[in-house]
Amino acid sequence: MPGFAEGFKRVLVGRPMRTDRLATATLPKRFALPVFSADAWSSVAYAPDEILLTLSLAGLAALTVSPWVGVAVAVVMMTVVASYRQTVRAYPSGGGDYEVATENLGPRAGLTVASALLVDYALTVAVSISSAVQYLAATVPATAPHITGIAVGIVAFLALINLRGVRESGRTLAVPGYLFMGAIGLLAFVGFVREANGTLEPAPSASLEVAPVPGFEQGLVGAAGVFLVLRAFSSGSAALTGVEAINNGVPAFKKPRSKNAAATLLLLGLIGSAMLLSMLHLARATDVRFVQDPATQLLRDGEPVGEAYRQDPVVGQIAATVFDGAPVLFVLVTVATGIVLVLAANTAFNGFPSLGSVLARDGFLPRQLHTRGDRLAYSNGIIALALAAGFLVFVFDAQVTLLIQLYIVGVFTSFTLSQLGMVRHWTSRLRVESRPGTRATMRRSRLLNAFGCALTASVLIIVLVTKFTHGAWITLGLLALLYLAMTSVRRHYDRVSRELVVPDLHAAKALPARVHGIVLLSRLHQPSMRALAYARATRPSTLEAVTVDVDPEDTDRLRRAWEEAEIPVPLTVLDSPFREVTRPVVDYVRSVRRASPRDLVVVFLPEYVVSRWWEQLLHNQSALRLKGRLLFTPGVVLASVPYQLDHVDDVGSPAGPPRDENESDR
Repeated sequence: MPGFAEGFKRVLVGRPMRTDRLATATLPKRFALPVFSADAWSSVAYAPDEILLTLSLAGLAALTVSPWVGVAVAVVMMTVVASYRQTVRAYPSGGGDYEVATENLGPRAGLTVASALLVDYALTVAVSISSAVQYLAATVPATAPHITGIAVGIVAFLALINLRGVRESGRTLAVPGYLFMGAIGLLAFVGFVREANGTLEPAPSASLEVAPVPGFEQGLVGAAGVFLVLRAFSSGSAALTGVEAINNGVPAFKKPRSKNAAATLLLLGLIGSAMLLSMLHLARATDVRFVQDPATQLLRDGEPVGEAYRQDPVVGQIAATVFDGAPVLFVLVTVATGIVLVLAANTAFNGFPSLGSVLARDGFLPRQLHTRGDRLAYSNGIIALALAAGFLVFVFDAQVTLLIQLYIVGVFTSFTLSQLGMVRHWTSRLRVESRPGTRATMRRSRLLNAFGCALTASVLIIVLVTKFTHGAWITLGLLALLYLAMTSVRRHYDRVSRELVVPDLHAAKALPARVHGIVLLSRLHQPSMRALAYARATRPSTLEAVTVDVDPEDTDRLRRAWEEAEIPVPLTVLDSPFREVTRPVVDYVRSVRRASPRDLVVVFLPEYVVSRWWEQLLHNQSALRLKGRLLFTPGVVLASVPYQLDHVDDVGSPAGPPRDENESDR
């Protein structure tokens, strides 16, 4: 079993890598831009969908405000970008929002940010992959019924690639990002040119009517209309996800790191905003229809289109319209969009394990998350993220519209607390800074971060109010559970650390008064004799062999063999009227311990080591139960004495055939 498992592991993840290969090359801006922007840019694939979908609840007339909603989202994006440019200059170590909040607002705020980011990373993978398979279905309609299984498979594939620790060069990772940027840029350019010369045709869905849902028959009039616009704005704010990636990856930039990271952030915001606004404008120019329930909301000649109608994503509809005479370009846009969505998900496979490692180092998550695997990747963090994202994809059936409702809360929680932390940072720096020029720069930075904090807090409130009943409450519950779990883990580690402290080193070096050895056995055979020999070699103060009287005939047979062998160790037989093994042994060991509290009790367990993995299921089960009970008994030490077998069937014994529970188990 160990050899097979090791071989299978090597096939999947490859050979181990030396620690000295951990160092990675830094990236210039031209490669860092597409690599770190993939998450933010990929939101262009689903943010327009969510804006149009939400506005369509009020009918066709409401879609006219979609470009203005996009402008509001772009304003927030550029504000966040400007705020984070201050952060990367103040914190070039790449600690991210968790470090900023912890250092300036305290551990609780830092843990809140960490909870939000962990949930956000899992949702990034789920949303990006779900959106990618939607574009796959638009390109290859035959895959539409199987998108959930395909999405889960892609998540597993990404996890496997990251477990292998394949660190591709920035040049290679930059290709999909630039391909997507070029494809969207070409789509926007051709669309604007065709719109200007009057050759831009309506989208295929433009001929359909949009029926408002009950409660929004009056369009955007009144409080309900305002609420709907705010909800569309909160959905479109998904375009801001991934902006923090550069903040976390400053050490990967070439020197001067802070300057290059700040410049890349600016380009990320400008290009991302331009792409989002372009897609929303072309969606309006081509009269794209995108609704929550196309079977009932879309009407043809006054009648619902029915379940047979398949609704493609907004960017896919725009590409099909703009490139109506060039299907190759349509495929280019959809393929490039799908690739950048997968790349965006892969970004989370870097961020989640790294943050998990930092939290594990600080004692808030299991320490296994801080350990690198054979391929120098944080393997446990990668597996945890894959399981969480795969679960979300499966539960929500790879539906972006459902997943997006959970998405924005964590993003803006981390944004808000990070910017508030930066305000506190500049305030504390101003108390000790005396140079007038530097103080003026700090004041401007503080003002910018304060404005960013106020704006992102406002968006967070809007998100919570407009999306609470649509799924935001689930995210809040996840954040609360994760926060409580991490605080519990930290309390556990703190308690363990306190108990492990040696209060008096001189007293700790004192030997126990006596050592009482107990050898557990059921028959007299080679494993038992080896355990007895090892126990005698340790020279305990007292030594006895202990067996449990489960079957009187077997017990008599053991007594006779014991006397014939003339073993100089007393044999103690424990009575067991109900044929139990574990309880009599545990009770006896505890009684020995109670009789001499200053003594150390060492229990020797002979155990089989079989040659085949499946044979392990036939042996040592009682030993496992005994270990589980005795491990929690103070003053008791367990010593496992293994006996290696080449073939279990070839082993004979002078004491007769084995019983139902193997003798090595006792």
